[in-house]
Amino acid sequence: MTKIYTKTGDDGSTGLIGGKRISKASQRIMSYGAVDELNSSIGIILSSKLDKDIHDVLEKIQNDLFVVGADLANPDLKISSNRITEDMVKFLETNIDTLENELAPITYFILPGGDAISSQVHLARAISRRAETHIVQLSEKEAINKTCQVYINRLSDLLFVISRVINKRKMIKDVAWKK
Repeated sequence: MTKIYTKTGDDGSTGLIGGKRISKASQRIMSYGAVDELNSSIGIILSSKLDKDIHDVLEKIQNDLFVVGADLANPDLKISSNRITEDMVKFLETNIDTLENELAPITYFILPGGDAISSQVHLARAISRRAETHIVQLSEKEAINKTCQVYINRLSDLLFVISRVINKRKMIKDVAWKK
């Protein structure tokens, strides 16, 4: 029987794809760790009752986020497998456009809230923003597949739209920011 613990990370290091070991505090690990957290938050959302279209989109995103993590865990850009692609970004953009058609234009700042599921989607959006920040910081120090950064940026936009659509479909007004 294989054990879940290997003890190889007890010294504060972890292995990347290709075998190189780096500090668990490195920007690369922070980047894909935040992506993993984002994926987990989407898993919580998927445990709720969702409309099929939103469920299906989020389920695909969860699978794509595994690719983002693998992409970020592989510093050898010559290896092309398990990389985020422009088609994956286009999937997000297509869904943003489709879902936005249900919504009135925004005329005020919106606070996270409304329905509980919408609030969870807002939390996932905030986690995606943090993941993006880590990815940008990583890209300033090391070469990465820049499409990862674009994907996470676009994903936060889609999550914002999904949160609004959930509220609208449940006939709950978005929560307006008040000065």
